[in-house]
Amino acid sequence: MSSAVPQKSLPLPAARPAVHRLSVIIPVYNEVNSIGQVIEQVVSIDVGIEKEIIVVDDGSTDGTGERLVDYQERGVITVHTSSRNFGKGTAIRAGLARASGDIVLIQDADLEYEVGDYPALLEPFLRGDAEVVYGSRFLGSIRDMRLPNRIANYILAWSVALLFGQRLTDEATAYKLFRTDVLRRLDLRCIGFEFCPEVTAKVLRAGHRIHEVPIRYRARSIAEGKKVSWRDGFTAFFTLLRYRFRV
Repeated sequence: MSSAVPQKSLPLPAARPAVHRLSVIIPVYNEVNSIGQVIEQVVSIDVGIEKEIIVVDDGSTDGTGERLVDYQERGVITVHTSSRNFGKGTAIRAGLARASGDIVLIQDADLEYEVGDYPALLEPFLRGDAEVVYGSRFLGSIRDMRLPNRIANYILAWSVALLFGQRLTDEATAYKLFRTDVLRRLDLRCIGFEFCPEVTAKVLRAGHRIHEVPIRYRARSIAEGKKVSWRDGFTAFFTLLRYRFRV
């Protein structure tokens, strides 16, 4: 008479904590012509959960700070003002220190990205399927992106696959979302635009997968105030390379 060997049950994966609040961090430097419209759009969008808006004025000199005063007095945003211009990475880290939400979303202060994409970006978190989400312009729609910038984006996406083993279509997207506890554990040191490659490298080295969601994008021209150029792609590539091997 044979006896059945008892089967060990595999442990179920731990459920991710529920999402109750979104922290939108808006780093801004000299965007007096667009910051008001961006804030109004973020205030108005319904994401189905509570929302806070943290604006970090990174030493603006064009009147941006004055535009923020009214919104702060109305209680719709929290403002942190830097004494001088440090860089986007520093501004994001200052905003992260003040965030109280379960999810952090990075929102640029220009009008290149569609705030209406927030619900789609948040959906993987609400389903409990993701800890990190990137909005992919190349899975969605792109208008007016210059060829050198497009090529730089392709190279960065290819570099992530080569160095870290995850295929991404859009490493340099501004729309990046994280569970707040995940982002805080990464020990970010970025000062300027190297935020994107540093956070991508550290997220993947920590063993997290990046979930991509299609988004809409219209590129600004330099005349309209665009600050990132294709040359920043070189900095981004070497940042990815450095953090692939740096402890």
